[in-house]
Amino acid sequence: MNYFITGGTGFIGTHLTNLLQELHPECNVYNLDIVEPGTPLPSVEDYKPALRKGQKLASTFIRCDVRKPIVLEGVNVTADDVIFNFAAVHRTPGHPDYAYFETNVLGAENVTAFAEKYGIKKIVFTSSIAPYGAAEELKEETTVPTPNTPYGISKLVAEKIHMIWQARNQAERQLTIVRPGVVFGKGENGNFTRLYWGIRGGKFIYPGRKDTVKACIYVKELVRFMLYRLEHHEQGVELYNCTFEPAYTIEQIVETMKKVTGMKRSVPLIPAWVLMSAASVIGCLGAPMGICPARVKKLMISTNICGKKLSASGYKFHYSFKEAIADWYKDNDNLYLK
Repeated sequence: MNYFITGGTGFIGTHLTNLLQELHPECNVYNLDIVEPGTPLPSVEDYKPALRKGQKLASTFIRCDVRKPIVLEGVNVTADDVIFNFAAVHRTPGHPDYAYFETNVLGAENVTAFAEKYGIKKIVFTSSIAPYGAAEELKEETTVPTPNTPYGISKLVAEKIHMIWQARNQAERQLTIVRPGVVFGKGENGNFTRLYWGIRGGKFIYPGRKDTVKACIYVKELVRFMLYRLEHHEQGVELYNCTFEPAYTIEQIVETMKKVTGMKRSVPLIPAWVLMSAASVIGCLGAPMGICPARVKKLMISTNICGKKLSASGYKFHYSFKEAIADWYKDNDNLYLK
């Protein structure tokens, strides 16, 4: 049996590969990516791979651009194989609008065409909470999507493309769509990593409020949940928000990080109008540390995502939020969070 992971060099793909090697060492894992493991990601400054020192990614790398039809030479593809579609342009802001559609939409079309060609019946697609749009209201899986960014729109279109693939053979095909909150863990190089180093360096302040909800999920929990649904989902389409339930506020996240890593720094609160004015000025200087009005505004809007459906799915979390941060810290030899 083969597992195909598009975008397998990335953060989530690396952790999934590690878990598959642990649970199913007899299977073949193929990493279909344009970036070879161990090499820098062009789109991520100061990239740190999600591997421990001396560890190699336990998959077979095949250079593959999902923006083009997928052709695999020398691989025995079977109908019993599984596809995890992680390949995406996702950092926002950070890319021209067309880039999100070029990769996320064409990628969905080419991945599902590959599955169609070989009769593959199982796909797990990692979407995003971006299709919900930015708003304070609680978002459930039944909430009507109102994406307001090119990234969110492209991800919603990609979901529909995968659903069309499943609908062509509803009785046999299994599609799992996950919409994770902020995914954190070793190799993330994203929001939680920046938050930690901002606190540690005395550069983070609460942007306008302390009660902003930031739905999140530990990467090791996310990939375990994906495999769980593969084993407990026979056919049809399943859509899950993936987040701790209830979601945590930015203050709870900060205080947990401080407690687990032993930081004693206090974090001040800066009024929103002061922060946006400062971000505008800093943005004109070239946006050092990624500071710009769009990113600052994003910090002040809740990602209020409901995880009750996941909680009721039968899946048992392996980590509490505090334990997840501690495990991430341990993965970095209890020195820092990266």
